Amino acid sequence: MSKLPGLFTLFLFLSCDEPVYQATHTDHSVNATANYETIAAIPPPAGYERIQAGQGSFGEWLRTIRLKKDNHVYLYNGSLKRNQQVQFAVLDMPVGTKDLQQCADAVMRLRAEYLFSQERYTEIEFRDNANKAYRWTKGNDRPGFERYLENVFGWCGSASLEKQLRRVTSFHEIQSGDVLIKGGFPGHAMMVVDVAVNKHGKKVYMLAQSYMPAQDIHIVKNPGNDGLSPWYEAGDDATIDTPEWTFEAGQLRRW
Repeated sequence: MSKLPGLFTLFLFLSCDEPVYQATHTDHSVNATANYETIAAIPPPAGYERIQAGQGSFGEWLRTIRLKKDNHVYLYNGSLKRNQQVQFAVLDMPVGTKDLQQCADAVMRLRAEYLFSQERYTEIEFRDNANKAYRWTKGNDRPGFERYLENVFGWCGSASLEKQLRRVTSFHEIQSGDVLIKGGFPGHAMMVVDVAVNKHGKKVYMLAQSYMPAQDIHIVKNPGNDGLSPWYEAGDDATIDTPEWTFEAGQLRRW
């Protein structure tokens, strides 16, 4: 979500309160209680194989992200998120101690962490709504990097990030690292963290998000298909229903 002062902030809180997610079936294909160590360890559905990711690519890096053994989602202040029915797995990623790393911020965190890990420091850049650039210029200074990200999270959000990303013209071309995003006040953004394909060329994908208040980044369940969860089918549907937001297929973006 984007950060706004005063009445807009109040509106944001009222508009993005956590809905109640209720599963209607039992998961059949992937055990949500299994102790998967990384995203790559979560098995694709039967008949699907992960799409090959290039060495050093964003997609390859996303698969290496470690998952927490504690499958609870915690807020930035250490308290539990009220709705604990949304997540399939929780990423072992910093959330900070301030209410900053919300939805678009988590997407920016993942992209920035990847570039930082590859020492591609000059590519770490985000822009605010006025198109002001926030560039990382201090190399491998990890404490400074965290302060930089806090500044980015304070000034950039879903509206500005949507402008920075390129539209993917066909949802069937979805790739790991792509972003589902609705810029606005409120808005939302989620990261495509993995993609698999079957012999017929049909794709499935997984999504990760933070939400509001700032909280652990987590892979979400598929509320529309428990047998496929946590994977989503890249079909011809005009909308993508996730546990806490509904996107349109035309809202897929790429770095």
